[in-house]
Parts: sequence; structure tokens; C-alpha cells
Amino acid sequence: MSAIEQLLKVARAYGAAEGVPLSTVSSRALNDGKRLKALEEEGADITVGRLETALRWFSDKWPDGCDWPADVPRPVVEARA
Repeated sequence: MSAIEQLLKVARAYGAAEGVPLSTVSSRALNDGKRLKALEEEGADITVGRLETALRWFSDKWPDGCDWPADVPRPVVEARA
């Protein structure tokens, strides 16, 4: 599974857990409501830094009681002050 596929899998799982569409997930995680759709449907690309930042965001904001996708490595959760 590619890094983009991993990001999309995590994004879909987050959206399902929060009950929000992919565009909302994209706005929250990437500050761009169209980016995840472009990655999914149009074969767009994303920089490594932006992808890693998004995965860290998901890890930090992951809903309680929800399982992280088992086949996607989870970044270390940032310590909260």
C-alpha cells in the first residue's frame, strides 16, 4: 500500500468515526477541502512533508474508542500540554 493510500485509508476511517464527509476531513487535516478528493480521484500528488504532517495530525486528533487502521503505521502522538 502506497503512502497516499495509507493517508486516504486513515482519512476515510477518521471521517467515518466523526460522521463527516471526506471534504471536511480534508479541511481539518490539510486546510484544503479538495486535496484528499484530488488524491483519491484525480491521482494528484502530495509532498512527503505534507503527508507526514497530515498523518501526525490524524494521530494527535484520533477519536477516542476508534481503532486506527491496523495496516497503517501510526505516528507517535504528540504530548498534550
